[in-house]
Amino acid sequence: MNKPKMASEKGVPSTSRVLMLLGQLERMNGESMMRDAEMARHITAKILHLIQTQEKSGKEVMSKGSSGMEVILASLECTRDVQTTLNILYILSELLTAGEGRRVGVFVSKGGTGILFQILITASKELPPCEELMLQLHSLLAKVGPKDRKLSVKARLSGALNVTVGLIKHNLQNAKLLLPCLQVLRVYATNLVNAMSLGKNGVIELMFRILAPYSKMNTSLLKVALDALGALLKSKTNARRSVDSGYVPILLALYLDWHRNDTRHRHTLIRKGLLVCLRNITNIKLGRKAFIEADGMRILYNSSTECLPVRTLDPLVNTSSLIMRKCFPKNRLPLPTIKSAFHYQLPHVPAVGPVAQLYSQPPGGRTSHQLCNKPLKKVDDVVDESDDNEETEADTENDTENEEDDKDHHSLNDDIETDLNKLHPKKSPGPPFEELRVYERFFLELSEDFQGYNFECVRTASTTSSSSSSTSASTRSTRPVIVPTGQSLSPNHIPKRSSQEVSNLTKGPYSQPPPSAPSPSPRAPLTPLELDTIHLTKDQDKKEEAHIPSSLDTYSSSLSRPLSQVQPSEQDLTDVFQCISLESEGPLNAEEEGLGGIRQEGSPISATRHIQSPLLLGGIATRRIGGGGSDCGSEGPDDEAGEGAVLEVPDTARLLPLHDPDLYVEMVKGTRSVPQYAEVAYPDYFGHVAPTFKEPHLERVYGVQRSKIFQDIERLIHPNEIVDKVVYDLDIPSPVIEDDDGDSLKFNSQFESGNLRKAVQVRKYEYDLVLNSDINSNHYHQWFYFEVSGMRVGTTYRFNIINCEKSNSQFNYGMQALMYSVQEAISGRPRWVRTGTDICYYKNHFARSSIAAGGQKGKSYYTLTFSITFSHKDDVCYFAYHYPYTYSSLKMHLAKLEALRTPHIYLRQDTLCETLGGNSCPLLTITAMPESNSNDHVCQFRNRPLIFLSARVHPGETNASWVMKGTLEFLMGTSPLAASLREAYIFKIVPMLNPDGVINGNHRCSLSGEDLNRQWQTPNPELHPTIYHTKNLLQYLADTQRAPLVFCDYHGHSRKKNVFMYGCSVKETVWQSNISATSSDLQEDLGYRALPKILSQIAPAFSMASCSFVVERSKESTARVVVWREIGVQRSYTMESTLCGCDQGKYKGLQIGTRELEEMGAQFCVALLRLKRLTGLHNHQHLLDLESDIIGTQSKVVSSCPTTYVMEEDEPSFLEAVDYSAESNDEDAEAENEHSIEVHENPDHLGQVSDFEANHRE
Repeated sequence: MNKPKMASEKGVPSTSRVLMLLGQLERMNGESMMRDAEMARHITAKILHLIQTQEKSGKEVMSKGSSGMEVILASLECTRDVQTTLNILYILSELLTAGEGRRVGVFVSKGGTGILFQILITASKELPPCEELMLQLHSLLAKVGPKDRKLSVKARLSGALNVTVGLIKHNLQNAKLLLPCLQVLRVYATNLVNAMSLGKNGVIELMFRILAPYSKMNTSLLKVALDALGALLKSKTNARRSVDSGYVPILLALYLDWHRNDTRHRHTLIRKGLLVCLRNITNIKLGRKAFIEADGMRILYNSSTECLPVRTLDPLVNTSSLIMRKCFPKNRLPLPTIKSAFHYQLPHVPAVGPVAQLYSQPPGGRTSHQLCNKPLKKVDDVVDESDDNEETEADTENDTENEEDDKDHHSLNDDIETDLNKLHPKKSPGPPFEELRVYERFFLELSEDFQGYNFECVRTASTTSSSSSSTSASTRSTRPVIVPTGQSLSPNHIPKRSSQEVSNLTKGPYSQPPPSAPSPSPRAPLTPLELDTIHLTKDQDKKEEAHIPSSLDTYSSSLSRPLSQVQPSEQDLTDVFQCISLESEGPLNAEEEGLGGIRQEGSPISATRHIQSPLLLGGIATRRIGGGGSDCGSEGPDDEAGEGAVLEVPDTARLLPLHDPDLYVEMVKGTRSVPQYAEVAYPDYFGHVAPTFKEPHLERVYGVQRSKIFQDIERLIHPNEIVDKVVYDLDIPSPVIEDDDGDSLKFNSQFESGNLRKAVQVRKYEYDLVLNSDINSNHYHQWFYFEVSGMRVGTTYRFNIINCEKSNSQFNYGMQALMYSVQEAISGRPRWVRTGTDICYYKNHFARSSIAAGGQKGKSYYTLTFSITFSHKDDVCYFAYHYPYTYSSLKMHLAKLEALRTPHIYLRQDTLCETLGGNSCPLLTITAMPESNSNDHVCQFRNRPLIFLSARVHPGETNASWVMKGTLEFLMGTSPLAASLREAYIFKIVPMLNPDGVINGNHRCSLSGEDLNRQWQTPNPELHPTIYHTKNLLQYLADTQRAPLVFCDYHGHSRKKNVFMYGCSVKETVWQSNISATSSDLQEDLGYRALPKILSQIAPAFSMASCSFVVERSKESTARVVVWREIGVQRSYTMESTLCGCDQGKYKGLQIGTRELEEMGAQFCVALLRLKRLTGLHNHQHLLDLESDIIGTQSKVVSSCPTTYVMEEDEPSFLEAVDYSAESNDEDAEAENEHSIEVHENPDHLGQVSDFEANHRE
């Protein structure tokens, strides 16, 4: 016998029997095979025998380099003998069954699928067709189907689709042949066009003829039939056809039958297949309606409840839960309108955009003048008539097999800026310089000569106080601070303008309150607020009594001050606590009862402070809109006299050096809100002392979301158990809660930064809570801050915030809400703590109007649910999304910081402008005084580079204010690092860009109803005054060649962990897109990465892996991009701080607190010092070398400080939710996430950038 031409793998004998037989088969060409059919049968039978009996024979045929598969397929294509064909099919079946996916892939790549279809078509023409041949062909196609992505299209084009359907029709009782045919049909139906075609040909009806009630016979056949039916029903056309044919009740009856009889749970796959069919049918509105009419909710609810104890049945429970959630009738939010409950009339309405659309509708919210008037006729904007989002199906053959992958790819790259002209920073012409000269007054430090300043007095004061400063360094952070008086004189070398002059120079005619803007008036029949009736007197232990001004303008800085005024005595540090009495009193008349609980001037000074509950400005006990409210200190219903116990609380002015309750109340009196809030929240009054214990991420309890959803479904199943009692409602002018037996909680949110619109008691201990939209908006529901009282000790309450909008939240990944207990504060623990159990965030059954969803129909709101058990009787508790930081807190902190200033600190506070609501926007200037008034020292003072910082453009991102607080306290500190930092830079700081939004409890917008961080390109001086003037400040600096070295806008991030930065880079943007660019286009200084790299080394909460320097189209109007592109600041950043916690570094696994946020603000300052070392080098190559040393990719300890974080550039990727930036439009950036599954983000490109920098220095 001649040696066959078969190629063989090295190590396999070429004389092996199977290879010799394949050689013989190869030499038999098409004609000889047809002439000598007997020989072909004989050879193929021997090959089959060898493969069946010897495992190595199969390996030899499929070995790498062997042409065995080509020979077998060529013989299969040539032969016309049925037995030879069957032998070859048996051989292929043995080969593909024994091997893994690789063998099937080889078969597909050699064109095996097309040959099988060819034989199938040929065999179908014989009458009757050979059953065994059809059986083997379909068995092979079933094996090949999952690996051949185009098998469905090939089947339709070749006509094999109809052949398989014909076989099924004629062999319904032939289970042996029916099974492989159904397996192939299951593969065919995965193609949408095939599914529609099969539906037209009556295959749906065929499937229901196969389905049968519970039986132990032919269960495999039934399982495959259900899989095929489920695939067919993914087509909405087929789903409608099934509903019209009345198949929904049949599926429910079959499922119930199998559920009842499959007691040993051996056929869960069949039960799951029935549920999948129901799930696909209920994807359409008609299917959901049929499901409800067939009592499907009750059937699935009861069956799922019975399955809950068995963990292995979770797939059934989860699928049932998904179906019931979809079919739960869409409800409207229990609101008259989705517009905010409060409305502020704008002086100028934009021509286009959401605000223009809002104003084009009939009014629905209560304006400040309409708080007590009857509501006007309005459009129903809460829900749409049609809430179904059913897409039409097109018959197309261009089916993409990677549809999901393509979708993900586009979602990540479509927003990247690809216009190179926009990527290269180009300074914008901006306003003429003559118009910008008005801003020169904010930069007095650039022209000051200090000739009238006595530096000798400063040195003397510094020398005499140096010893006491060093001995009290450790206690400086806890000492009481003397509140500065309004009569402190400014040095004569700086002309002090009056507040009126400052206001007139900065705000201009446009910032005056427009005549058409309604000034918030008291709600009738409430007593008018008398804000000037409060007179606060300091305690006896204070050496001098301070008159506390009520305006920020009073605190214009003076550049010199005797250090003794702020230096504490030793006795000041001995008493840490001061007693305060907290009395609950009934409504008072301001004239008859005086100031109620607040001590009047002239009254005897005692060691206690008398305040009333709730804290009311002017001592006026107002009746709240919507009912509810606290009765802290009362004894409950039995306390008829209304007299509460005298309670002792710590004096937080002693615990917190930058907090003074009396000063805070005075600041609130100067704060203007749209609803004209008359109360002060206890947490803001007492202050917050960060807890010393760790607060780890909450471990998610298995099945918690499922159990909460089932409780929601019970509302439909057992409607008689629902209380449905409104206990708090901002939309109703009069109280809605009646005197009851204490079964209902009391709610309140009518204080600064508060947000809760409505509370509905749905069960005895369960409440649905509705958040208020941003003013002049109809969405942005995320920030909440409200008060709860009237609770029972030891009882677990469930709170559901039902109108959240984001598709995912860190509440699903360990984040907890915050609670502040007044009783805990009274006990000496005034603090916000992470709280809540059984926390989850999921899509609910409340329909979201397309008006608020950007025109998209079929959207739903999301529920944040958590449970809480209260520990104290007669407590008043506050709940918040994150640590509150009000505008009045900022004013108080700035006033306190003024008292910390030493003669060596240059601190000036200006009013940048007035907001729409009439509140001032402070602008701070902080640097070090020059060493003397010599020309050299003054020149060095003026030529210091500028750092421009801003924060809180989004009101709901309160963590940004806490980071800013840490930055300000560090800058005003006495440490050598702080002194060096002040000597290195001039800091310009706008600590709160959106005071109106903060005051009125908005989450994202200002009173204009617009996201201010989307207005930087063309800010309107009337609607966006803070952005307009801040941008002009920067433009003035650019025009005078003093552009900032660093611009950083502090933000908070709701769906990512850690602290990180967004910057701007041409290179990294190009690398992330497919645009072509020349080397000249990619030339840019790498210095933009230096600051975040430094932060990743010294700040434990900072993650370099989460940073991004890609410029996106949707961010082109944000502060970061505009300052980079138009002002020309290379180091222009957004610094994002997590609302949740960290998953790396020192704080891994912990929720973030105010201590960590303030630490981040201080570490940012330290990083600027290191940056100074880099930018101070004139030789560019030395700059890169030093930068490489500092930001090298190897992990190394950079400090012995215990808070140092060892940078890990190669840290593994982590799971995070999708939300690229707090800068982003949430509704644009979100992708629908039905199952609330986090998307896997890959930060590997950051490491690639680092490698590029190391290897390709410019």
